[in-house]
Amino acid sequence: MVAISGASGAIYARRLLEILPAAYDTVYLTASDNALGIIHDELGVDSLDKLVWTASQSSACNCQRVQVLDPHDLFAPPASGSHEYDGLVIIPCSMGTVGRIAAGVSDDLVTRAADVCLKERRKLILVIRETPLNLIHLRNLTALAEAGAIVLPAAPAFYGKPASVEELVDFVVDRVFRALGTGIRLTKGWGNEGCCSQS
Repeated sequence: MVAISGASGAIYARRLLEILPAAYDTVYLTASDNALGIIHDELGVDSLDKLVWTASQSSACNCQRVQVLDPHDLFAPPASGSHEYDGLVIIPCSMGTVGRIAAGVSDDLVTRAADVCLKERRKLILVIRETPLNLIHLRNLTALAEAGAIVLPAAPAFYGKPASVEELVDFVVDRVFRALGTGIRLTKGWGNEGCCSQS
């Protein structure tokens, strides 16, 4: 499952959606209310359906595998631990979302699915972008890491000499794929000669 929360960095979510459906039969997608406004400001699209469509236009994304879910639908399949799915990537993940998950507040589908992933010991990957982090942020992130979440800051590296914003985005999204264990690679690893392939 992919969730987008109200933080800057919608470009990371779009890039993930361009490739993720190649690894899964179904990709659930939802976004918080705040996220939709930021997606519009940063990417110029005004709905998740249009975001999926734009992702499919720039890649071989099979958008039919992406199922858009209402963020207020707590009866959606990922809201239940009895529905089997591999995990949840919140990309980007706001500190407000982090705080609600850490406090056990499941007030929408994003936070409920995160709670399900923690209790069922499924992967929960939080692609945080906030900087700098205050003490409350750090304590919430520590609590979630202790509960089993993977905290994955949207912090690209520069040792590969990136030549574009897209390459910086790929570095972060590549780390998401590695954390998911999909085998998909967008960038070369340290010490590798060639760029890894999407396989």
